[in-house]
Amino acid sequence: MDPQSTTLLVIGGGPGGYVAAIRAAQLGIATTLVEGELLGGTCLNIGCIPSKALIHAADEFEKARHYAGDSALGIHVQSPRIELLQTVRWKDGIVHKLTAGVAALLKKNGVQVIKGWARVIDGKTVEVKRDEEAPLRIACQHLLLASGSQAVALPNMPFGGSVISSTEALSPVSLPRRLVVVGAGYIGLELGIAYRKLGAEVSVVEALDRALPAYDEDLSKPVAASLQRLGVKLHLGCTVQGLNPNGDAVRVRNAQGDESELAADQVLVAVGRRPRTKGWGMESLMLDMAGHAVRIDDQCRTSMRDVWAIGDLTGEPMLAHRAMAQGEMVAEIIAGKRRQFIPAAIPAVCFTDPELVVVGQTPQSALQAGLDCINAIFPFAANGRAMTIESADGFVRVVARRDNHLIVGWQAVGRSVSELSAAFCHSIEMGAVLEDVAGTIHAHPTLGEAVQEAALRALGHALHV
Repeated sequence: MDPQSTTLLVIGGGPGGYVAAIRAAQLGIATTLVEGELLGGTCLNIGCIPSKALIHAADEFEKARHYAGDSALGIHVQSPRIELLQTVRWKDGIVHKLTAGVAALLKKNGVQVIKGWARVIDGKTVEVKRDEEAPLRIACQHLLLASGSQAVALPNMPFGGSVISSTEALSPVSLPRRLVVVGAGYIGLELGIAYRKLGAEVSVVEALDRALPAYDEDLSKPVAASLQRLGVKLHLGCTVQGLNPNGDAVRVRNAQGDESELAADQVLVAVGRRPRTKGWGMESLMLDMAGHAVRIDDQCRTSMRDVWAIGDLTGEPMLAHRAMAQGEMVAEIIAGKRRQFIPAAIPAVCFTDPELVVVGQTPQSALQAGLDCINAIFPFAANGRAMTIESADGFVRVVARRDNHLIVGWQAVGRSVSELSAAFCHSIEMGAVLEDVAGTIHAHPTLGEAVQEAALRALGHALHV
């Protein structure tokens, strides 16, 4: 077959791939993007966006049920119910609008989009298998790998039937009466909490001794309290042995070696994700690897000249916004600009109830890094806005160097704290010190006042606590 040719060929139309393609085209680079499924990748279609839609619906339903009882606000409703299929249609509508928007942006900027499955022939050639047309061979000067990641299955409990991944959990046909979630990380708890609020009985099994083990205990405590309030049953320090012979329960072994069964109509396995490196010929490139991930430098270059890799394929942190920033940078480097991927901070958000945000160093990680830091917490219990929205649990914490007050980290737990992440990142990227934030006038009444107050407290003169 006669190959097409392009300057930049992008494999994968997720957040990193489509952003790289758009930015490259804006810079005058002939760009082709190959995607086998839907534009937007995991994030837009079966991850970030649909999960937040389902979480919002679950929150609103729980709120309606709360107002069916006694309410301090004087609000009363009768017999709230949820039509799950309509909820899923609403969620799918949001996803369709966003993916259609991505397609429109690619077209507007002149990116050639080819729907099909890419197979790498070598560092300059890719073959694309299309459903209803002959295979297409594409030659390129630069090859950008953005294949994303996939859910990790358990060897003793593979996906199928009643055992589902987050993909199936985000498009339920009906609500299971009893859901067992394997893994108390952010994916498992986000979806487990949502299903509990929708009315399912939820049990969570975690091999470590607390929920959200990747976050420090001060941050995870309010989430653990919320799980207890909601009636989510935690089985900590336990490992899953598989389904029972009837397939209607999960066999669990605790730290003492005792086994028990948890009745389950569905089992959500949420034990992590792995870079998608198999099944599309990447192994033919013989790239240097970092475990399961592709090894890259600070410009997202792989060990092969003019072959680049971004996003989940390159390992942790597997975050859409990291992939987007990497994709934009690669496009600019190919266009001749001087760029490096050395962010001072990448925000991580957990959309549990309450939400968690971690940006930069925590007190523990700062200590491990040999930094002499001070930290201070301002509780939302002392924040007027938090009280008026019935969400006084949680806090904002700042971490700063003791010698010069340079801010190196922020953390928060509470309702809607995800919206504070931009301010946290700005202060670290701009090299702010405690005095900068403490001296900035923050609007009243807002949750953001807790940011200023945390800085004031670290300086020894908080005003409202």
